[in-house]
Amino acid sequence: MSNNIQLHKDDLPDDLKLGNIIAVDGEFMGLNVRRDPLCLIQVSSGNSDAHIVQFNRSNYNAPNLVKLLNDDSVTKIFHYGRADLAHIKYYLKTETNNILDTKIASKLARSYSENHSLKTLIKEFINIDISKQFQSSDFGGKLNQAQLKYCANDVIYLHKIHEELIKILERENRIKLYKECLKFLKIRVDLDLALFKEDIWSH
Repeated sequence: MSNNIQLHKDDLPDDLKLGNIIAVDGEFMGLNVRRDPLCLIQVSSGNSDAHIVQFNRSNYNAPNLVKLLNDDSVTKIFHYGRADLAHIKYYLKTETNNILDTKIASKLARSYSENHSLKTLIKEFINIDISKQFQSSDFGGKLNQAQLKYCANDVIYLHKIHEELIKILERENRIKLYKECLKFLKIRVDLDLALFKEDIWSH
């Protein structure tokens, strides 16, 4: 599959049309939201494309991207959106609306497996073995082609993976449970930002 990967400085272009279902992922300097800044957001329409926004971290001024993330009429597919949404809310100062999540879907649908990584899902549903070599690399500076390809892989397969997981959820009568979990996701992000990391339901 030939992928169309485009790097954009600061924001998405004004005239970019991505449709009403997009895949979204972010890259950070680490997982501590307050310490480790948001470096990139990548989006895909599901047509083997990846648009990667590298932010001006002095102001995070990205009005086109913010408008897209906030738009209720556009569905956003994440994989483990909990981390991405926290960084987006903290650095871009916006809510992300109309969210789907392949990791949540996988944990509910694929009870036959203990591995719900994106690499595993791509292998199972797309039959492609991607490299995660650059998962722990520096996304804060100049990006090389291998890093751009890694970023693209994080979004270009999410549409198909989500479709396949939905089939399982519907077959196993777990789709309602999935939808209820999605309703709680933004609250879980707010708890993270308020530094409540533990399971609040535990004894």
